[in-house]
Amino acid sequence: MDKLITLEQAVGFISSGSIIALGGMTLYRRPIAFTKALIKQSQTKGHPKDLTLMTYTASYESDILVGARLVKRVRTCYFGMEIFGLAPMFTYYANRGELDIIEESEASLALGLRATIARIGFMPGRAWIGTDLLRLRPDVKTILDPYTDEELVAFPAIKPDVVIIHALRADPEGNAQIGDNKAVDEDLTLASGMVIVTAEEIVPELKKADLAAPFVHAIVHAPRGATPSSCHPFYPMDGEAILAYTEQVSDPASFNAYLANHLD
Repeated sequence: MDKLITLEQAVGFISSGSIIALGGMTLYRRPIAFTKALIKQSQTKGHPKDLTLMTYTASYESDILVGARLVKRVRTCYFGMEIFGLAPMFTYYANRGELDIIEESEASLALGLRATIARIGFMPGRAWIGTDLLRLRPDVKTILDPYTDEELVAFPAIKPDVVIIHALRADPEGNAQIGDNKAVDEDLTLASGMVIVTAEEIVPELKKADLAAPFVHAIVHAPRGATPSSCHPFYPMDGEAILAYTEQVSDPASFNAYLANHLD
């Protein structure tokens, strides 16, 4: 089955109010071509909006979605630009209380995804015991291990509606290679309702894959689709571009000026 579609067709699968997950890690292998296409669609058609953005770590790709006002709610354990400082638009709207933030950690995200993969309502773990996170997240309950009576945290299942992952290469059937730094992309693929893969290269057939075709719904050819984040071994992170973003953007006016010059 040929699953190749265009970037414009791919963003059409995102509905207002849905939970979208972005693959990659910090400033590596982020689906930036997709997020820019999603912003373009929102500007021309007025949707999608009110998205819940879920990503293991959030960076440039997520900040431009927040700045473009597509995101209502954020679920991540980190939102920033690593050595380049704070994520300016996330910081702006979060400080003003105009962005819903669901407190997460590496454990709560990973265990929530694994609960969905296992088709159960929660996954137990020792994380968060003795911390204030349980007070900040009253929806997360504790349970007693029926065998040891140990108190555990029952992390609720997380099921994104759509996940977008940028890959090194893919074939038309939907097999994809994402390299050695996989983050939680394999878990996202298994836990999400729909999987869209953007890829640097499209090859006729992959003999070995990190993401298997039966779990991938659409493939998009997107050369340099992670720029200005890195996509090793194809290209490094564009540190000057990331620094320019953090230096130029601080509020809606400066963000809109930046976006007008960089959306294409």
